[in-house]
Amino acid sequence: MTMFEGYSDSYNETVRLTVLKALAEETDYRLNDTMLMAVLQAFAINRSRDYLRNELSWLETEVQAVKLTKAGTAVIAELTERGLDHVERRVVLTGVRKPSPALL
Repeated sequence: MTMFEGYSDSYNETVRLTVLKALAEETDYRLNDTMLMAVLQAFAINRSRDYLRNELSWLETEVQAVKLTKAGTAVIAELTERGLDHVERRVVLTGVRKPSPALL
């Protein structure tokens, strides 16, 4: 076992939670992939648009946390009730990092 074993899974789980939290902060629970790229970069997550789109697709197909819509060349992600339940700690979605406990 190496020190970096499991790092990729942990990284992806963190990216997925970051995306869900960003969507939850929006009034209409939606952002396009360009805006989500900026959010990830603000957290020092510098990956390609293809990587982001793969993670968005995973969130849609594997855990139904987002709904994706194409608008021209952009992809729009919308948070689902299930995704919001994860962000607000009502359910745990396997493959998405658990949110930190709310501090009073």
